[in-house]
Amino acid sequence: MEERSMDELLQKASVLIEALPYIQRFNRKIIVVKYGGSAMVDENLKRSVIEDVTLLKLVGFKPIIVHGGGKEISRWVEKSGMEPKFINGLRVTDEPTMEIAEMVLNKVNKSLVQLVEQLGVLAVGVSGKDGGMLKVEKKYADGADIGFVGDVKEVNPKILFDLLEKDFLPIVAPIGLDDEYHTYNINADDAACAIARAVSAEKLAFLTDIEGVYKDPKDPSTLISELPVSEAKGLIDSGFIGGGMLPKLHNCIDAIDNGVSRVHILDGRIPHCLLLEIFTNRGIGTAILGDKETKYYHE
Repeated sequence: MEERSMDELLQKASVLIEALPYIQRFNRKIIVVKYGGSAMVDENLKRSVIEDVTLLKLVGFKPIIVHGGGKEISRWVEKSGMEPKFINGLRVTDEPTMEIAEMVLNKVNKSLVQLVEQLGVLAVGVSGKDGGMLKVEKKYADGADIGFVGDVKEVNPKILFDLLEKDFLPIVAPIGLDDEYHTYNINADDAACAIARAVSAEKLAFLTDIEGVYKDPKDPSTLISELPVSEAKGLIDSGFIGGGMLPKLHNCIDAIDNGVSRVHILDGRIPHCLLLEIFTNRGIGTAILGDKETKYYHE
């Protein structure tokens, strides 16, 4: 029993040593985490994600969480006697739906602040309205008017830099204002990508309900661990990528093209997926890199 305990301790030590080069490389660097999907619904997964982000903060990273809330918004829309409507995956957002969406997103936002602070890190929840952070223009779905859904046209990151400088962990709800100060819902992937560009994030991580990017979506063995941005563009051009992954991959490429060093697509249903991807040599999801970047293997 004593020998086994020593082996277990040595294994834990080796895991920590494996993480060391990554901690050194990304110390004081900004990482944006887009948090959504099943990891926001399952309470155990929710806690593991927040534990991951809190650990990143405590070992020297500067994380920013951008969260969605689509499933919870749909639930409250139905509870209000309305039916959620989508066009090309985008929620049709009339005034009553926008009111519900803002209420739900603010509720989700403060619940995440509460979880972070339970783990000993001070967090501040904001929306894109605060400090004029997210300016939007009206978004259309193939020409169709889908209501108060916004495309981010400008990001003012001052409030985020101020919070990071004061050692707070910012948690952002994807709501913005147009030039007439009307409130718009924003796709959380789009908001995270725009924020990552604006703060020159070293990393952008998308927590999703899939394992990553596949060469063949029907074959799990074709999961791509590292994907240079030029190859990602080739996959899109060749028609291999479709469905919900297509806009996500476009966001990843856009982030890389605008100065983000690497983007991770992770399965948020796996406990502690962020730590496994960022701090281990092999990772578990897909890392999309600039063509001159490497994933910093240390073996």
